[in-house]
This record gives sequence, structure tokens and C-alpha cells, in this order.
Amino acid sequence: MANENITRRTFKFRIYPSKAQTTCLNHTLALCCELYNASLQERRDAYRLERKSVRYVEQANQLPGIKQIRADVAGVHSQVLQDVLKRVEKAFDGFFRRVRAKQKAGFPRFRSRKRYDSITYAQSGFSLTDSKLRLSKIGDVRIWC
Repeated sequence: MANENITRRTFKFRIYPSKAQTTCLNHTLALCCELYNASLQERRDAYRLERKSVRYVEQANQLPGIKQIRADVAGVHSQVLQDVLKRVEKAFDGFFRRVRAKQKAGFPRFRSRKRYDSITYAQSGFSLTDSKLRLSKIGDVRIWC
């Protein structure tokens, strides 16, 4: 494998958002859940009606148009939305991998708001300073390290 020497780190912090930030985070999570379910539905419909598979790049190319139509989606950092589509892609890749391996393969399911509880800032849109985590389009959130 070419990527054997890549080190990945994930950090989880307990955050202490203000009331306004809590509202903004909850709204962002709701929009991400809505996007996840809509992209899953688009893939299901495309295959059912046209026997065509929709990939991540096709759906990611639609994001700027969605942000122009819906102002509330424009309030979410672009990489957060792209990660939502990557999650759908990963769910389908895992499903087809299990089908090919003749394992029990569960088709990707829709997510309720209760089961969609995280967002990912992949490369940009965040910075960490002292005891604050700056999240793009949300603000400086207090953390405890």
C-alpha cells in the first residue's frame, strides 16, 4: 500500500457553547442530516428509475447551486457539507464491498436527527487557540482540554 506511513489523528473535545452557538450547532446538524438523507434518496431514485449510480463528485458539484437556492445551507461551512456526502459515499462503498464478499450487507439507511450527531471540519474552517475552538460560521467555542 502506498499510504502505509500516513499518521491520522482525531481529537475530541468537550465544548461549552453559548446559547446562540448551541442553536447554530443544532441547526447545522439538522441541515447535515437533511443533506445526508436527500443525497441517499437521490442515489436510490437514480438507480431505481434510470439504473444509474450517482457518485460523490456529481453530488458535490451540486452544492454551490444548493447554497444559492437555500440561504440556511449557505450558513454551513463547505467542507462540512462535503463530508456529509463523503459519509454517504462511504456507506455505499461498504455496502457494495460486503455484497461482493458475499457477506451480510445492509443497505445504507436514512438517519434520524437523533442518530446524526457529529460534524467534521476536515482541513480548514477551524482553529484552536488557548481554550477556544474557532469554528467557521459558528464562532469561538470554549473547550476544556
